[in-house]
Amino acid sequence: MSFLAGVRQARSHSILVNLLCLLILCVPLVSCWPFPDAPQFTSVNLGIPGAALNSPVVGQLPNDKVLHMRITFKVDQNWLKKLEQHKVQQGQPSRLEKFANNLGVSDTFYQKVKNFFSLSGITLQLSKLHTHLSVDAKVSTLSRLLQTKFVLHNYNGRTFYAPNPAPKVPTFLANSIEAITGLDNYSGKPVHDLMLHFAATRTHKTAQQADCYPSANTLFPRDIAGAYGQSQLWQRGLNGENMTINLVEVDGSYREDIQNYLSCINFRGHVSIANVDNPPADALGESTLDIQMVAGLARAANIVVYQTDGNSSDDVWGSVNDELQQLINDNVNNANSGGVVSISLGIAEAEMTADDLRAIDSSLEQLTRIEHMTVFVASGDCGAFGDEHYGHLAVSFPASDPWVTSVGGTFLQVDRRQERSNESAWSDGSNHRSCKNRWGSGGGNSELFKLPGWQNAPGVRNSFSHGARQIPDLAAAAYNLAVYFNGQWGAVGGTSAAAPIWAAGLALVNEGTLKQNHTFAYGPQLFYQVMNSSGGARAYYDVTRGNNLYYPATAGWDFTTGLGTPNLPAFYQTMESLL
Repeated sequence: MSFLAGVRQARSHSILVNLLCLLILCVPLVSCWPFPDAPQFTSVNLGIPGAALNSPVVGQLPNDKVLHMRITFKVDQNWLKKLEQHKVQQGQPSRLEKFANNLGVSDTFYQKVKNFFSLSGITLQLSKLHTHLSVDAKVSTLSRLLQTKFVLHNYNGRTFYAPNPAPKVPTFLANSIEAITGLDNYSGKPVHDLMLHFAATRTHKTAQQADCYPSANTLFPRDIAGAYGQSQLWQRGLNGENMTINLVEVDGSYREDIQNYLSCINFRGHVSIANVDNPPADALGESTLDIQMVAGLARAANIVVYQTDGNSSDDVWGSVNDELQQLINDNVNNANSGGVVSISLGIAEAEMTADDLRAIDSSLEQLTRIEHMTVFVASGDCGAFGDEHYGHLAVSFPASDPWVTSVGGTFLQVDRRQERSNESAWSDGSNHRSCKNRWGSGGGNSELFKLPGWQNAPGVRNSFSHGARQIPDLAAAAYNLAVYFNGQWGAVGGTSAAAPIWAAGLALVNEGTLKQNHTFAYGPQLFYQVMNSSGGARAYYDVTRGNNLYYPATAGWDFTTGLGTPNLPAFYQTMESLL
């Protein structure tokens, strides 16, 4: 009897093991799903151009490589409108997490998603607003789950990876997805919008001695502040206290460089670093420039630097979006604080997948409409030719996104009293063969976004307009700015400098209106509302000379300098009258 019982038990164990093995093999296959309520599956399009997907396959991605799949969920538009119209309550935490089940996916829905991603080795993380899901897993695991393989393509002289065939997810999930990123690295890497000029030899100083002697004829913060009026706001006691300026970077900075600069300007605020995904592999000057421009103009502000590795072989734009999502998570209680964001990187619109673009667009919309932040983005440094091909009109993303304020560049000259003496559109057409961030202020018509209703001001509708989003919205100095990098002073240029100049300026204005009116305004539409208000034209210096190698600077709005450069005292006065 005991022997027969043992045989039956062994047989039962064998049957169970075989059944489990069958289930593991069949998880991705609808045809062998063992339950009567087997889900339906839908193929998802990642927005990679067809020509690229049909290019030669030259290998496979290693099975043990970890991919960082990211799902952007559709956001409920009705709740977006409610939160956008929610009145600012100064000093009160916004507690946006309590709306997460309405904005994004519900807890019940997320449980179904977790059930689908229940294979061993998968790490899930849902954002605080329930609008973004991080899925980290090995290639072998995602291949099995998504019913695909990950192959290497050779296209136009470069290699990229992508799933083949198109990945599949349960239909209930597919219907809630705005974008999926991280399963390919087709999109081009972000381009820094700056150029560096440094002496061949470095200066040497002791650790105790600050070097506060920038190169001759470069623009120091006091020059910018005198020209654009930050200095007058300083005299009113507006230095950035209790204001936060967030920077989004794909390179790092040297601590010694930042400390030297901050000691030279008597900075009284705080700089903090937030590494997202992998920390930067190098310092290329971009992050250094952004930190120093903001610190020099908002001398008591809280500066938060979100940084990631721009040299990753994965989808770097996915990491940029992770930075934006981390920024969103960090500010779910700060929608009433008047914070701003500055981004000084981009790429031609055509060089991104549709899903990378949609994912970032969703994050920018959430920052603007839900968390009430103004996002400034450099318009690019290749003039009217954002894809770096001279003569081919193109603009840079995310500068072209309608949820951001795009900032172009100028040549700014100041006199001995640090007053604005001359200003023209920034451009240099001396070398048509190579841009290298020297061709000038990015601007033109978007190929992806329609003209927003709020983009309405004298000059917006012109002979070059054709119903598309037009950039830039504003401009600021983008040439010959003093920066301390790699142990020495040098001159830096590019719209990378212009974006943080405006970010620092608006932070000071928000500080003032919060003190006086207990509220603030935000978003790209703000600058057109100011222009169209009584006396609002004084808020900007209208730059009417120069071009960006195609579009001329003209009276009113134009494709080189937008509405113009800041006259912050007049801008602040106009804002007070609007609020």
